[in-house]
This record gives sequence, structure tokens and C-alpha cells, in this order.
Amino acid sequence: MEKDAGPIGVFDSGYGGLTILRQIRKMMPQYDFLYLGDNARAPYGTRSFDVVYEFTLQAVRYLFGQGCHLVILACNTASAKALRSIQQNDLPKIDPQRRVLGVIRPTVEVVGNISKSRHVGIMATPGTIRSRTYELEIAKLNPDIQVTGEACPMWVPLVENEEYDSPGADYFVRQRIENLLHRDPLIDSVILGCTHYPLLLGKIRQYMPKDVTVIEQGSYVAQSLQNYLYRHPDMAERITTGGATRFLTTEQAEAFEAKATVFMGEQLKAERVQL
Repeated sequence: MEKDAGPIGVFDSGYGGLTILRQIRKMMPQYDFLYLGDNARAPYGTRSFDVVYEFTLQAVRYLFGQGCHLVILACNTASAKALRSIQQNDLPKIDPQRRVLGVIRPTVEVVGNISKSRHVGIMATPGTIRSRTYELEIAKLNPDIQVTGEACPMWVPLVENEEYDSPGADYFVRQRIENLLHRDPLIDSVILGCTHYPLLLGKIRQYMPKDVTVIEQGSYVAQSLQNYLYRHPDMAERITTGGATRFLTTEQAEAFEAKATVFMGEQLKAERVQL
């Protein structure tokens, strides 16, 4: 291990990225992780490309400053609106040896093997749907797949307000699923393109037809990261292996701890930081 090795940075605008971190930790418990939630400025889903890029770059720079050589954007909005610019324009100037990876590509890579009908649905925030990133990425790998995106503006607030198990959630989940399948009845696979949505999985499965495969990102992102580190042992050398996780937030630590427990399935302690 290199002497300046550090943890894997995991960034999200809020809490959703914890569902990704949870799966990564399950698959690779030996590594150290540093989670950063920009909760003070969340949600990112409704913000412009320029603002999301600016905020995400600040977070990436902060995590680099904390010793991370590898940062995962565990946020679909940041992956859709900021990842490419950071990879192409900023990393060469900041440090060509460091890496920033997203959550969209690993998800897109599995779709071709899962969908038999070649009709795929994306359920995500309005910002991710508007960016059309999923369509573009799927088209690169599987040009024969037809993609239909459905914006679900109420799903994140339901999760953030811990209403994901409430009767009110049924209405909004059923409405969006019916809407999507009405627009393309041939869909046989649906990507949950937002890291909050795993908490709605019970309701989603309840209203999604049994023959439609629901693709949640966490396990695919974790698998992709494991493969990446296997292919890049030089990067694996730059990650500390103490099995520890620190949680940082730009909001009040106590508020973060209370909600984060829901996403992580465990009690945790957080520190407040300024970007």
C-alpha cells in the first residue's frame, strides 16, 4: 500500500448515496470509506447543469483534499450532469492519477443482458430524465434498445420525509409505474435511476407487473467497482484497508445522523463540514 493511500470517497447530494455505499461496503468490507453528503444544498435534481457541476466539483476537490484517490459519484444527477466534464476537463489539471466514477455506466452495462424485449424504462428525478444520459449511454452499448424515461418528482420527498411506507406513497408509486407502462407496454426491465428509490422497493414491486425486472443500482455499482480495482491494482494500492467509514455532511450532523440511519440500516456518527 502506498504511503499516501486514503479512503474511497463516496459523494451524494444527500442521503441516497448511502444505499450505494451500503452495497459497496457489503462487497468490499476491507476498504476505508469517506462519505460526503451535500445535504445543505440538496436536492440537486432540480438544479441546472452548471450549478450541479460546480457543486460536484467542489465536493470532489474536498474529498481529494481528504486523501481520496478514487471518488464515486453515488448520485445519478451528479453522474448525469457533472461526471464527464470533471473526467475530461478537471482531472487532467488537478491530478491525472486520481479517478472519479459514476453510477450510470455500471447500471447501463447490465441492461443489454437483462432485457429480452429490448424495451427498457428509466424511473428517475426530473433532472436525470431531462439530461437523457441513460438513453445516450444505453444507445452507445445497445443501440437496439428503446428507452422510455419517467420522471418521478414525488418519490425523493416521500423517502426523505420517511413516508415511503405510507398509504400516500402507494398513490405516487402506482401512478408513475402505470404512466410508464402505458407509454410503452413492451417494457420488460425498469432501471431505478435514483439512489433513494431502493427504499420504495416494496411498493415498486407491489405495483410493477411480475414479469418486469426491476434493476436497482447498488449491487451493480459495487460489482463494477470491484472489477475496476481488480483491473487497476495500482489504484487498489492507493486505498487504505482498515474497514472504517467516516460520514461528513454540509448540514447539521444530528439531522444527518437521524435520517442516514434509515438508508444505512445502522446507527452512525457524522461530522459537519463546509465545502
